[in-house]
Amino acid sequence: MDFFQKQLGAVIDVELIGDKLHTGVLVDAEHDILVVYNGERYIYIPTYHVLNVSVSSQKSLADFSAPPEKPINNDKQISYRKILLNSKGIFSEIFVSGNQPIHGYITHVMTNYFEFYSPVFRTMFIPLVHLKWLIPYNNYHTPYLLDKKFFPVNPSDLPLSRTFEEQIKKLEGNIVVFDLGRSSSRIGLLKAIDNNIVHMITAEGKTYYTNIQHIKSVHSPSL
Repeated sequence: MDFFQKQLGAVIDVELIGDKLHTGVLVDAEHDILVVYNGERYIYIPTYHVLNVSVSSQKSLADFSAPPEKPINNDKQISYRKILLNSKGIFSEIFVSGNQPIHGYITHVMTNYFEFYSPVFRTMFIPLVHLKWLIPYNNYHTPYLLDKKFFPVNPSDLPLSRTFEEQIKKLEGNIVVFDLGRSSSRIGLLKAIDNNIVHMITAEGKTYYTNIQHIKSVHSPSL
């Protein structure tokens, strides 16, 4: 992390796996997380998905306003898990897969996944390894500018297991949606999970066997 520590305060380009790019001022860094201010919001980027980092040749500090107070309370030494824990209850944008960010609240952080409550998708389970970035909003911001009294956070009452694999097994026999339903093979009846292989039947009656390690998010109308 010596490189990142030396670049604190510099404007950097962060290229992520999947042709995603963030440019901003590097304000904090540890071995598993980078914090970049893009002139409007703070972006928390797990280093697991970072492909390249370079000093920006297109922008300089003059292009950015002074960073405001961070919306997430930080310990002196940050970490990916600490950031997730400290962001609980803060309305945030997260990005997991495809081209569609998700908005909502982190409600619980478990061993290798977190529970996320979205006004659109309701309760979701997301493996820690698949979160590409987290952008928290200021405390006064509410989803879709709804009045807070019209937006109670009501996560599922399904008990939370320690691991993602154990939690998803509880959804056997239910209709589930993987990866925001980006294809028909990601929506169907979850028949069984055996040795991390997920057996799903789609609406057309086609059977798919999917490696659970490649599932980036799960939600279900039953939750």
